[in-house]
Amino acid sequence: DGWISFARYMELALYAPGLGYYTAGAHKFGEAGDFITAPELSPLFGRTLARQAAEIMADSAPHLLELGAGSGKLAADMLLELEQRNNLPDRYNILEVSADLRCRQQALLQQRLPHLMDRVHWLDTLPEHFMGAIVANEVLDALPVHRVRWQGSTPNEQGVAWSEQGFIWQERPLDEPALLQAAQLINESSSLPDNYVSEICLAARGLVNSLAHCLTQGAMLFIDYGFGAREFYHAQRAAGTLMCHYRHHAHDDPFWLPGLQDITAHVNFTDIAEVGIDAGLELLGYTNQAFFLINSGIADLLKDTSPENLRDYLPLSAQLQKLTSPAEMGELFKVLALGKNRANPLSGFARGDLSRLL
Repeated sequence: DGWISFARYMELALYAPGLGYYTAGAHKFGEAGDFITAPELSPLFGRTLARQAAEIMADSAPHLLELGAGSGKLAADMLLELEQRNNLPDRYNILEVSADLRCRQQALLQQRLPHLMDRVHWLDTLPEHFMGAIVANEVLDALPVHRVRWQGSTPNEQGVAWSEQGFIWQERPLDEPALLQAAQLINESSSLPDNYVSEICLAARGLVNSLAHCLTQGAMLFIDYGFGAREFYHAQRAAGTLMCHYRHHAHDDPFWLPGLQDITAHVNFTDIAEVGIDAGLELLGYTNQAFFLINSGIADLLKDTSPENLRDYLPLSAQLQKLTSPAEMGELFKVLALGKNRANPLSGFARGDLSRLL
């Protein structure tokens, strides 16, 4: 009848083979793309993350799994740091759904670390009985979300239909049981104003469940922009968190240039933690990116470069500031760790743990 859920629209716009934003050939990341991620901003991010990954692998097994590896820069920076620390994984697995991005990752890694390519493996599905460290940087925000509007205590799903003017929002009563239950729980736990609109990400729940079943020992790190549920569904956030990015311009119209622009939503980290715990994982920590990077030793990495070497030191110092400043990425981005069969705490959450806010 010409109506699809917004989650289905977002899935097609981002991942339709050959046509979706992440599956077509355009550059997405960095100055030449539509947005800049932390690995594109600075090698300090991946090198610091590698330190935490080494700690996880030391307590489990020397295996690393990266979900959605983007341009491949994070993998390159992590592997080079792990090599320098004599903590190289036996296998660095990359789960990548985009054939185009997989080719770009292979080319970049072959260029930067040809001597380590025998350790890097691309996967089509999650491995079984995985032991080691799992890293997901800006993966959850790119998963399709359902869009819901509450009218009083009644939630309706905002889907997508076609008119002479193009794509339009069109509402229907919620009929998917999991979505209806989630919407009712949100309404019961938050005082939502009339006509409140927000997102529910069932796909993230599915991913965390799958990861919980594949992990036998180790920990997973989710790095993304988002909040706990109380802040996510705050009464003043009445229009939701949906954002689109095109050539470094951010806006909120997902129907503009479908397939050519990125579509994202912030992450409800309370939901991720609760799903993980229900699936048998342990909450190991939750904090902002600034605390996590500082706890994991990012300042020590800067010390490797002499301040007298201004050409190298000043750019790295500016990058560290962007990664950790509350006005830049330090506060908006959060890090959540879930694990299984681990004894030792993770150093990335030694100070500033915000688990109480979930």
